Amino acid sequence: MPAIISVSNLSKTYGSGFRALKDINLEIQKGEIFALLGPNGAGKTTLISIICGINNLSSGRVTVGGHDIISDARAARTMIGLVPQELHTDAFESVWGTVSFSRGLFGKPKNPDLIEKVLKDLSLWDKKDSKIVTLSGGMKRRVMIAKALSHEPQILFLDEPTAGVDVELRKGMWEVVRTLKAAGVTIILTTHYIDEAEEMADRVGVINKGEIILVEDKANLMQKLGKKQLKLHLQSPIDAIPPALASYNLELSNEGSELTYSYDTKGDRTGITSLLADLRDAGIRFADLETNQSSLEDIFVDLVHAS
Repeated sequence: MPAIISVSNLSKTYGSGFRALKDINLEIQKGEIFALLGPNGAGKTTLISIICGINNLSSGRVTVGGHDIISDARAARTMIGLVPQELHTDAFESVWGTVSFSRGLFGKPKNPDLIEKVLKDLSLWDKKDSKIVTLSGGMKRRVMIAKALSHEPQILFLDEPTAGVDVELRKGMWEVVRTLKAAGVTIILTTHYIDEAEEMADRVGVINKGEIILVEDKANLMQKLGKKQLKLHLQSPIDAIPPALASYNLELSNEGSELTYSYDTKGDRTGITSLLADLRDAGIRFADLETNQSSLEDIFVDLVHAS
């Protein structure tokens, strides 16, 4: 299946000489939820802005649904809905009016039934006649999503869509996202809430310092880079880890009362059996133990630090 978005050797250099993006190559498949993660200033918003035709590229090529974003800009842009980080909308227009106007900007005929459905899906129907200026920050962000969906795009970009939105509204938005995915809409999101990417995304891309450092299926990423930790709660605190246990790279914490052992989930042997035997031989007893799997956030932090 051809990619719905194809980015080839994309670079962006500003007049100051700052190179914001460096030879980006990325393909996004139709119907997937793709999470783009990266620290502030990594290039996430610049990349999205270029794909959406808001910012100019310096070199390379981008196609959306087979349409070149430069030579066939209108066709490419019509396929895209964008929810930017900033809340840009007419403060004194009604919710219904601003969403309907956005549809008209793309040359789409009036469709009140569609606008009604979008507003109801985003829990905005009871605010349809309210002026934007009277809405809370969370409601204004939902209006931005409604505007982005008004022309029935095949691709939806969500740039930090739940920033400043309370937990209940975040959950409601992600239900809308799931519905859109089920309808075949391709969704690209950036988020600071890495738990959202872990829950929602099919694939994850990590960008840092203007370069894509990893693109991977989320499940494969968790399996390849995820680690498990065994935490031992000791019966009696110890002052130091005995030299005989040095090969396990244990971490001593909580005033000497906890030992943590990290092991690779894809390894043939975890080493836990031998560790427990060596602990017994060293006279170290534990009262309890627990295991936990590293999260996507742990993996992300490790990748960014490594780059």
